Amino acid sequence: MPITSVTKDPEALTMTVTADFAVPLQRLWDAYADPRQLERFWGPPTYPATFYRHDMAAGGRSRYEMRGPDGDVSGGFWEFLAVDAPRSFEVIDGFALPDGTPNPDMPTMRMTFAFSETPDGSRLVTTTFFNSAEELEQLVGMGMEEGMRQAMGQIDDILADLEAFAAGRGTVTQLLSDTQVRVSRVIRGSVEQVWRAHHEPDLMRRWLLGPDGWTMPVCEIAVEVGDRYRYEWAPEEGGRAEGQQAFGFEGELVETVPGVREVTTELMIGMPGPGTTNALTLTPREDGTTLLSLLITYPSIELRDMVLATGMTDGMEISYARLESELVSA
Repeated sequence: MPITSVTKDPEALTMTVTADFAVPLQRLWDAYADPRQLERFWGPPTYPATFYRHDMAAGGRSRYEMRGPDGDVSGGFWEFLAVDAPRSFEVIDGFALPDGTPNPDMPTMRMTFAFSETPDGSRLVTTTFFNSAEELEQLVGMGMEEGMRQAMGQIDDILADLEAFAAGRGTVTQLLSDTQVRVSRVIRGSVEQVWRAHHEPDLMRRWLLGPDGWTMPVCEIAVEVGDRYRYEWAPEEGGRAEGQQAFGFEGELVETVPGVREVTTELMIGMPGPGTTNALTLTPREDGTTLLSLLITYPSIELRDMVLATGMTDGMEISYARLESELVSA
């Protein structure tokens, strides 16, 4: 059990949890920065968490759900007030309604997470600031302390599992719900490089091609919120895809935080009906690589399954591997 102490101070309206780990500080930080890792320990064992959003930057936001053995769901959110990687971050922590908005009937708390080095590895001190003695008593009575003990008791196994989150593993697709899919890939390149690769037409034309044999004659990029984009692909003359039909996608940029997050709508050109919403998040890692997370929200489970059956993951891996080659040779 990594927790070494839990201190409740009714006068200061705080609860402080100290935990020690036999890993370097940066490894511990990455476990909180990477939603794939965080969701494996943030909820207690019987209430595992799923993170639908995790923008670890000042002004960013996280949204998660913890689902119980009987199907009951408890939603939560973080609003990031400050981030000083890899030393600390501060959030407003609260309960969320099913749509992700704050639950007005439940309290919110301020939480600080302070990471430091120790002779044997690293230490995390988590301090929760309550608004009143009644809220402190209410949340502790709801099992907050025991829940944190159970959740943090799972971290050691996650920290030891380097292979599952390492660069070189390739593109991974996770089904988060009936209509949501998260695609993850560690890219050998900085956040700045990966962001630029998604916003420079000449560079995009070289890597965003999927399987060999395609060209990208149209690459119109959206820069400001409200701008529209349009991407089109055509078979390369004499290439493997010769004889196949050209296709493309178009949509609108609806949210952007440069270098952190971008949200777009997407619809296949010429196809009727609603399309998808794609949320791209970039997270820096200790070794100079970047965790790319793409949350795709489909209008139906049928469309989700139809798209996945096309070999989407394999095609994206080919493109991301090509992107890495471009960044390495730059």
